[in-house]
Amino acid sequence: MVKRTHALVMLALALILVLSACSSGNNQTGTGGSNPPANNGAGNNTPDAAPEAEEEEVTIQLHTFGNEANYNWQQTIAAFQEQYPSIKVNVNILSEKGDTQEALQKLDLAASSSEAMDVLMFSDPASYAQRVGLGMVAPLDEFIQAEGYTLTEEYKVDTTLDGQIYALPGKFNPWYVLLNKTHLDEAGLDVPTDWTWDDFTSYAAALTSGDGAGKRYGTYFHGPQNGGWMEYMKLALANQPDDTEFLKADGSMNFSNPGFRKTLELRMQMEKEDQSATPYTDMMSQKLHYRNQFFNQSVSMIMIGSWMNTEIGGTEQFPLNFEVAVAPIPKNNASDEGGYTMVTTDYVSVAQSSKNKEAAYTFVRWYTTEGQIAQAKNVPAWNGVEDSQLEELIDIILSGTQTPEKVDKASLVSTLAGAKSSRIIPPVTYQSEIYKVINEEYEKLIFGQQDVDATIAALEDRVQKIIDANP
Repeated sequence: MVKRTHALVMLALALILVLSACSSGNNQTGTGGSNPPANNGAGNNTPDAAPEAEEEEVTIQLHTFGNEANYNWQQTIAAFQEQYPSIKVNVNILSEKGDTQEALQKLDLAASSSEAMDVLMFSDPASYAQRVGLGMVAPLDEFIQAEGYTLTEEYKVDTTLDGQIYALPGKFNPWYVLLNKTHLDEAGLDVPTDWTWDDFTSYAAALTSGDGAGKRYGTYFHGPQNGGWMEYMKLALANQPDDTEFLKADGSMNFSNPGFRKTLELRMQMEKEDQSATPYTDMMSQKLHYRNQFFNQSVSMIMIGSWMNTEIGGTEQFPLNFEVAVAPIPKNNASDEGGYTMVTTDYVSVAQSSKNKEAAYTFVRWYTTEGQIAQAKNVPAWNGVEDSQLEELIDIILSGTQTPEKVDKASLVSTLAGAKSSRIIPPVTYQSEIYKVINEEYEKLIFGQQDVDATIAALEDRVQKIIDANP
C-alpha cells in the first residue's frame, strides 16, 4: 500500500495546483426537493434496521455525474421523499452529458471551495479510491454496524478499502456471455447455466462454420488493442473472488497467477489451434467491433458487460434477427464457486465535510436498496431484490428494445441474479503504462514471435521496472 499512498499524495498535490489555476465557480444544476410525488411500487422493502429520518427538516446535497435521462432523478427523489419527508434532497448534476471526467473536475472544484456536500457518487473504483485517499469521503462502518448487516452479504459488490467501507454500491453491471441461441439450437447445444472454460472452447468449436470471408466464428475477443479492453486479457482471472487484476492489492505483480497463464493459453488455443475465435489480425486490420460482429451473426458468442441489456433485444442501428440468450462467465474448474465476474457499479458515499451525515447515510442506504427499484434504470447490487422485482426491472429495460420477445429472459435473469463481484483492487496511477506493456507482449505472442513462457517472463521484467520507477 506504500506505493498507492504515495500516488494519492501526489494526486492531492497535483489537484491543489490545478485548483489554484481554476475558477472556484460551479455550474451545477439542482433538482429534487420540490419534485412532485410519484408512486413507483417501492417503499415496502426498506431494510428493517435502516436509521430513521430526523424529525427536524434537513436538506442534503447530492453531487452526481448521472444525468436525468440516465438516472431518473425526479422520479427517484420523489419516491425517497414519500418515505422520508423530513429529508429534502438537492441533486447537483455535475455533467448534463453524463461525462464522468467533467463531473470529477467539478466535484474537486466544489470540494476545494468548501461547497456544501453530503452525498457523493463515483462511477469507477479509481475515482472512488482516489477521493477516499484525499479525505473527501467519510467511512460508513459505524452506520453499518449500528444497522447490523454485513456488506458482502447485503450487496453483490465489496467496496471495502484498506479495511474500511466508504461507499455502498448502486447499480450492478456484471459481465456475461451473449449467445446466439438460434446458432445453439442448430448445433444441438443447450444454453449454459454453469460451465467451464473447457466447455466454452468446445461450444466455440462447435459453433464455428464455413471458411474464407464468410466464415462464422464461435467467439470474438474485443482486444486488447492500443492498451484498452484489458478484460479480455484476464478471462481466467476475473472469475475468482480475489487477485483478479494484473497487480495484487500490495502492488506486486500477478502474472505468475495460473489464471493469467490460462488466459494466454486459451487465447492461443482458440485462435491458432481451434480457429474458433476471430483472428486478432482481422480485428485490427478491419477495425472490427463487437456489436457488428454479434448482431451481424459473424460470431455466435461474445463476452461483454451487461450494459448490453438495453440493446440485446435489438435497436434501430442493430436489429435482432435471431434468438438471443445469456450465460455466466465460465469457471476455471467445475468445482469452483460460480458467478464471479467483472462488474461496474456506482459508488455512493457520504462526504467527509457533510454536516448531515446521518441524513446523508439514510439516503445512501435507501438509494442503494429500494431506491434502485424506484429508479427503474439498472439492476441493483442489493441482494434484497426479490425475483419478481428483478424480472419486472428486466421487463422495463427490455421494453426499450425493438424485439424483446427474442430474448431468452429466463437466462438473462438467472445470470444476473447469480453474478457477483470480486474484491476491489484500486488501480495505480501508472496503470496505463502496464496496459501498454501487456498489449505489446501479447501481440508478440499472438503474432508468433514468442511463446507463453517468454511472454510472462518479459512482462515480469518490464512491469517490475515500471513499479520500481513509481516508488
